[in-house]
Amino acid sequence: MRLYELTDAWRQVHALAQDGEDVTDTLDSITDGIEDKVEGIAKVVKSIEAEAKAIKEEEARLADRRKAMENRAKQMKQYAEESMRAVGMNRIKGALFTVAIQKNPPSVEVLNEGDIPEGYWVPQPAKLDKKELLEGLKLGHEIPGATIKQSESLRIR
Repeated sequence: MRLYELTDAWRQVHALAQDGEDVTDTLDSITDGIEDKVEGIAKVVKSIEAEAKAIKEEEARLADRRKAMENRAKQMKQYAEESMRAVGMNRIKGALFTVAIQKNPPSVEVLNEGDIPEGYWVPQPAKLDKKELLEGLKLGHEIPGATIKQSESLRIR
């Protein structure tokens, strides 16, 4: 039987038991079946979680490798630029590539933020600090618009 079928059967048999009928053996067999199915689900969940963890670790490894490659490319470009500047060359045309030192688009360098007029600032919306709010509620403070919520979830150990 599938887990949902076992659950439905357990509910039906449990209802009969509440009516006074002796269904102990039936309830025990259904309960055993549910326990087996849930344990099987727990095994699958653990397997999926392990695979997800491995993927996450691989993502981190690949991100580190990507950053290292980006840094190496940046260092090599800087080395080529320094060498070209040292010998006074602004452009080198090769068989496959043309390498040139050229101006970048204009950008802003902020010397002192305090001197910048208000019209150039972007207002930021206030953000609720839920950790601080929870601590206040735990300490017994009455905070309008908030309460402590205790939920439940399935844990597999």
